[in-house]
This record gives sequence, structure tokens and C-alpha cells, in this order.
Amino acid sequence: MASHRRPKQPSRARVSVLTAAAATAVALSAQVAAHAAPQPSKADVKAQIDQLQQEQEQAAEKYNGAKERADQLRKQSDQLQDQVARSQDQMTQLKSGLSEVAGEQYRTGGIDPSVQLMLSSDPSGYLQKASSVQQASNSQAEALKGLLDQQRRLDQQKSEAAAVLASLDSTTKDLNQAKADVNQKLKAAQDLMNSLSAADRAALRAQQQDDRASRGADRPDIGQLPQASGYAGVAVAKAMSKQGSPYQWGSTGPSTFDCSGLMVWAYGQAGVSLPRTSQEQGNVGTRVPSLDQAQPGDLVIYGPDRHHVGMYIGNGMVVHAPHTGDVVKVMKADAMPINTIRRV
Repeated sequence: MASHRRPKQPSRARVSVLTAAAATAVALSAQVAAHAAPQPSKADVKAQIDQLQQEQEQAAEKYNGAKERADQLRKQSDQLQDQVARSQDQMTQLKSGLSEVAGEQYRTGGIDPSVQLMLSSDPSGYLQKASSVQQASNSQAEALKGLLDQQRRLDQQKSEAAAVLASLDSTTKDLNQAKADVNQKLKAAQDLMNSLSAADRAALRAQQQDDRASRGADRPDIGQLPQASGYAGVAVAKAMSKQGSPYQWGSTGPSTFDCSGLMVWAYGQAGVSLPRTSQEQGNVGTRVPSLDQAQPGDLVIYGPDRHHVGMYIGNGMVVHAPHTGDVVKVMKADAMPINTIRRV
């Protein structure tokens, strides 16, 4: 008969040790997880998002400045390239004319030594040589002088074009870096928002809406605002007509705007050209000493680095494009630290 043995049972002491070890491991894992990924508070997330939005706007204005510079350099480069092409054509025509002279002299009995000098590989020394041996006629000397002058102009244009292209390359790198910085700030802000629970995200968005509303009414009664005349009045009316339009960094309208882009578009409708960035706009026109002396149409520049701008509309308010996720709206003019006020 087969024998049947009962399996050996672990001792009570061994079971107790294993259970205690398992419990300790679970507790330690929970502590490590808690330290590794602490749940951020809603207040901390809001403060960080506010800071990132300001940094994003600073990066956006750097992008605007680099893009404006790149556009100018690209236009300048195109003009220089056209000049180089025209100068090259003129050089070809001058050389062709001298070659015809040489051909005609060859057919009639040989090339004049002066023409040989003109067509030599070292035309720059021709006039000096020709003068010493009295070989060049006045007309030939004038023809070669024109050729040499044209060559100098061509060389200078080529040098200028090369310098502009080098500047364009450097500016394009700045442009791409600024664009990357903007996108990085936006992603960081979104990641912070996503780190909150659904309930906290909803509460934070509601708090942000309350903060924005406290800066001023979204749709004030335009009839109660002081009326501005001239191009400033046109600019105010145009800017106010864009309330509710989404903020989009790098945009100058007509349907989306960033802060300086709204100013550029509104004044552009009045026939006035403004610089592209809020920093540059902080130097236009004349300085207004204080907010109580501001008039509708004045540009109110914010922050020590002048990274934001709004347009004064009267009654202590400005219209502006705040930041990503918001729309063109009105706020109290002193809701942020004012750097300078400029009258266009």
C-alpha cells in the first residue's frame, strides 16, 4: 500500500516573521510613494501656473522681436541679392563690350596691348601700367575704370549680403529658441493643471475666472467711456470691438491676438504703424507722467521687463489680450505694476 504523509506545516514563528516583513514592505512602499509624488496643493499649482503664464508671455514677446528682425533681414537679403544679380549682369555686359573690342582688333591685325591689359587676370593694375607706357586711349581707360568700379560695387554687395545672411541665421536660431521656450512654458502649465484632481482643477479654473472678473468687467458700457478723437479714437474703437477674441501668442489678428499684437492691429486700422513688441512700444511717442493723466488710446506698459501692454480706454481701465487660455477683455489699468505710459 502507498503511504500517505501530511505536508509539513510552517511553524507559527515563521508565519509571524513573514507577515511582519510583508506588512513592513507595504508600509515602506506607501511612504516612498508618498514622498516621491506628493500631491501639490491647489494654491501652489495656481501660483506656479500664474508664474509660467507670465514667463510664457515674456518668451512670446522675445519671439515677436526675433520674428520682426528676421522678417526685416529676409527682406534686406532679398534686396541685396537682387542688387548683386543686377551688378553681375552689368559686369557681364562691360566685359562683353571689351571682348568685342579685342575681337575686332584681332580681325584687323592684332590686339592692342591696352586691350590685352584690360582683359588680363589682374585688371586692377591696368591703369597704373597703362599710364606708365602710355598704351591706353582715353575711351579705353574710361571703359576699364567703369569695369573696376562695377567690380568693387559687386564685391561690396556680396559682402553685405553675406553679413545679412549670417545675421538672419543667428536671428532664426533665436526665433526657434523663443518658440521652444513658449511651448515649454505652456506644457509645464498644462502638466501642473493635470497634476490636480478633477475637482481641484474645476475649483482652480473657477478661481481664475473670479480673479479675472475682479480686474474689471468683460463688457463695460462703452457709452459711459470718454470719447477719443482722431487716430487714437479709431484705435480704441477697433481694440474694443475685439473683446472676446482668443489670445494667441505671436498673432496680430484679425481674429486672434497677443498683447502687443492687439495694439499693432488696432493702431494699424487707424493708419498708424507700431513696433511689434511691448518692449519697443514702451518707447513710442511721448511719456505720460501718471495714470491720472492718461487719455484713451495711450499704451500702458506693464512689468519691469515691459512684457505686457494694454490700451487705455478711460475710467481707469485698459483693453488687453491677457495670456493663453483667455480672451481680449477690459481690466483695471492698475491691476498690474505699470512700467510706463506712452501717448502715440
